[in-house]
Amino acid sequence: MPETEIITFGCRLNAFESEVMRRAAAAAGLSDAVIINTCAVTAEAERQARQAIRRARRRHPEATIIVTGCAAEIAPERYAALPEVDRVLGNRAKLQAQSYLPEGASPADLEETAGPFVDGFEGKSRAFLQVQQGCDHRCTFCIIPYARGPSRSVPMGLVADQAGHLVASGFREIVLTGVDLTAYGGDLPGSPSLGQMVRRLLSAVPEIERLRLSSLDPAEIDSELWRLLAEEKRLMPHLHLSLQAGDDLVLKRMKRRHSRADAITVARHARAVRPDVALGADLIAGFPTETEDMFRRSLDIITECGLAFVHVFPYSARPGTPAARMPRLPDSLVRERAARLRAAGEGALAADLSSRIGEETDVLIERQGMGRAEFYAAVESSTPDVAGSIRRMRLIESGRNSLVGVPVQ
Repeated sequence: MPETEIITFGCRLNAFESEVMRRAAAAAGLSDAVIINTCAVTAEAERQARQAIRRARRRHPEATIIVTGCAAEIAPERYAALPEVDRVLGNRAKLQAQSYLPEGASPADLEETAGPFVDGFEGKSRAFLQVQQGCDHRCTFCIIPYARGPSRSVPMGLVADQAGHLVASGFREIVLTGVDLTAYGGDLPGSPSLGQMVRRLLSAVPEIERLRLSSLDPAEIDSELWRLLAEEKRLMPHLHLSLQAGDDLVLKRMKRRHSRADAITVARHARAVRPDVALGADLIAGFPTETEDMFRRSLDIITECGLAFVHVFPYSARPGTPAARMPRLPDSLVRERAARLRAAGEGALAADLSSRIGEETDVLIERQGMGRAEFYAAVESSTPDVAGSIRRMRLIESGRNSLVGVPVQ
């Protein structure tokens, strides 16, 4: 294998960073290597990463195996001890080209300087743009602040510069990402809010056709962002909320900063200002001490908030977090509740898709025969459009996970 293969687990931020790593590794002249970019959110994510490491060694016995990402940041010794692994990099080191130089080489040997941004994304019609990193909060279930550090924001000028490069490279849609996206600006002069940054970005780079946001904390959505959702058609009608639970006592034990009523209010307000909006959310099943009644309130929040895209995470104890010391539920019960949440989410998605039949929407083609609506749903079509093009379509049919569209003449 002459080139470097990157295997990515976890969030959109990891996906973005994998592209930075691809560029950094190329600048360092790395070849015949496999880089595994790990995630530490759940034990299952770590299990899959270890499985990928073993598989990579079987497939490429002579390759250099490099492990990085949040799991490697938290427990580097665990991955360094694996016989298949040649090198372990932390989250900061993985973005630096010198980390991929051969042993004995110096930074002067680099062919070019690999910066913190990327010019493109392999095989993608949408581009991720990191605008924030780290987290200042300490939810009791989450290990990520220990892997990512405190909240840091990318200055507006750099965000606009990179967005301009991505648009010039042909990307029709940009997705803003971060660990705690709504915390954007708190560490910058003047403390600009996320909404203020988005408005300035769309003004500074008018060529942006579609702008999408990754996960938002319902406790921190600012008034400027609400105004943009109502007024700015280039901001896609799709919000993904970091809810985690629908029961107030569970939310309190998680140290979340919103209540059940807050979540419902945010969902209703989103629909009031943008009726075509689609809502998604993260939900954790089987948090320690969760009773059946508490769980049912999380189950019901899917309907009460009108969630179409539900990401379900079975609770996974992360050593070093407060929740890991709380009384845990049996694994079988956690799995059963996760399955019930997923089933409810699938039903909600099917209902939302069905309600869209007859509407028109612009579809960004991701590959021939498949694209994404403005409200994020997958849309199938028989048109020969190339990836990266945008086609106006009328939605004529729905399935469990996607819609069928025909071009509007």
